[in-house]
Amino acid sequence: MARQRVKPDKTNKSQSEVMDLRATIVVLRERLEILSFDKDKAVQRAVLLSSDEIQQLKDMASSLRNELENLRFEKDAAVQRAVQSSADEIQQLKNTTSSLRSELESLRFEKDAAVQRAVQSSADEIQQLKNTIASLRSGMEGKK
Repeated sequence: MARQRVKPDKTNKSQSEVMDLRATIVVLRERLEILSFDKDKAVQRAVLLSSDEIQQLKDMASSLRNELENLRFEKDAAVQRAVQSSADEIQQLKNTTSSLRSELESLRFEKDAAVQRAVQSSADEIQQLKNTIASLRSGMEGKK
């Protein structure tokens, strides 16, 4: 029977040890729950920050896309204006060239006509002078 009998010190010590272990388990569980809660909270915060950053990046990408589209539109409009301006200038130059050609042809015609008149006038004058010379010769020969 001596075996069944446990010394009260040992029993108290074992019960005290079991109670200490149970208290330790409770404290460890509480710490584990706190750590789990903190970890979940940190994950949620990280997800929230990531979501915010993702949204900001999406907004920035959209803004840059819009700005790029506006720049393309402005560039296309500037090119169109430059093309139109060049086309207008080309048309003005063609009109000026045509006008100058017409004026040049008119001046050539007038010059040719003036030369023709001068030649005709000179020919008429030469003919008159020849006639005058012939008449004067006839008149002088008749007086001899």
